Amino acid sequence: RGVEVPVSYVNGEEGSVAVLYVEGRLMTLPIAISASGSRYAWPSDGSGYVWWTKGDAATLYWHDGETDAEAVLYAECKLQE
Repeated sequence: RGVEVPVSYVNGEEGSVAVLYVEGRLMTLPIAISASGSRYAWPSDGSGYVWWTKGDAATLYWHDGETDAEAVLYAECKLQE
């Protein structure tokens, strides 16, 4: 769809975070447990964004805290140089 999702990664003493600009808002997502790739999500049982990278692609999800389901918002995000 031609949508750009600007993202920066910050590594600090407390761990890594992904900082994304999504839907007019700046979001800071701490790294989370993942079986494969790097997953960044707000550490709560509530609803929120999930940014999952694997290789040279990423997917942005919306996590529904009530149902624990994740809906894809943007798939196959690729690095722009």
